[in-house]
Amino acid sequence: MNNYKKILLAAAATLALGTSAVAADKLKIGTEGAYPPFNLIDASGKPGGFDVDIAQALCAQMKVECEVVTSDWDGIIPALNAKKFDAIVASMSITDERKQAVDFTTPYYTNKLQYIAPKATDFKTDKASLKGKVIGAQRATIAGTWLEDNMSDVVDIKFYDTQENAYLDLASGRLDGVLADKFVNWEWLKSDAGKDFEFKGDPVFDNDKIGVAVRKGDPLREKLDAALQAIVADGTYQKINAKYFPFSIY
Repeated sequence: MNNYKKILLAAAATLALGTSAVAADKLKIGTEGAYPPFNLIDASGKPGGFDVDIAQALCAQMKVECEVVTSDWDGIIPALNAKKFDAIVASMSITDERKQAVDFTTPYYTNKLQYIAPKATDFKTDKASLKGKVIGAQRATIAGTWLEDNMSDVVDIKFYDTQENAYLDLASGRLDGVLADKFVNWEWLKSDAGKDFEFKGDPVFDNDKIGVAVRKGDPLREKLDAALQAIVADGTYQKINAKYFPFSIY
């Protein structure tokens, strides 16, 4: 009986190792799919954008298969911790609050927060001038948090489930302005919908570090950091950067 139990245990251990080996050959990446040009759903219905290209490059460097799936922004960290995917590559700002729930790699780009508003309006960004204005931001973002911390006593803040919905309300005149990541705003301003809008004032926050998020204590973080250093060193990162921006965001 004891020998039989040993055989069963050995078989179970072998099966577990086999499962682990298969899992190690594949990385499942979570992104939002609604934050162009960083992450979006392309014409073929698949996730695309800067974040997705970076994720694919990191996987290639690590020699693992890459599967990219989408998640609503509000639930993306809970989904990671529920093991629905292995890492988040979704232009997520590294904040102390998020560090309580996940670990981050070193930053893979740095962003800024800046207002946009109609070209025809006199839109000054000091606190006194913004009094009474309606400002939009995506919920659970660093832009939304900055507005709450710094402007909630003078402006009416409207939160949106996606950045695209904030732009829709700005274009339709239901908002006086939007605060968001500069590079995301830059992309929208180039579109037909954004042609009558422009940046207003200087960036209000210019040290927004963006990282890849993994579960707390996951050794995947170190592997992703090494892969990031490698794609920066060999020029892969710069090629992806140039595909989306005529300037470096690293």
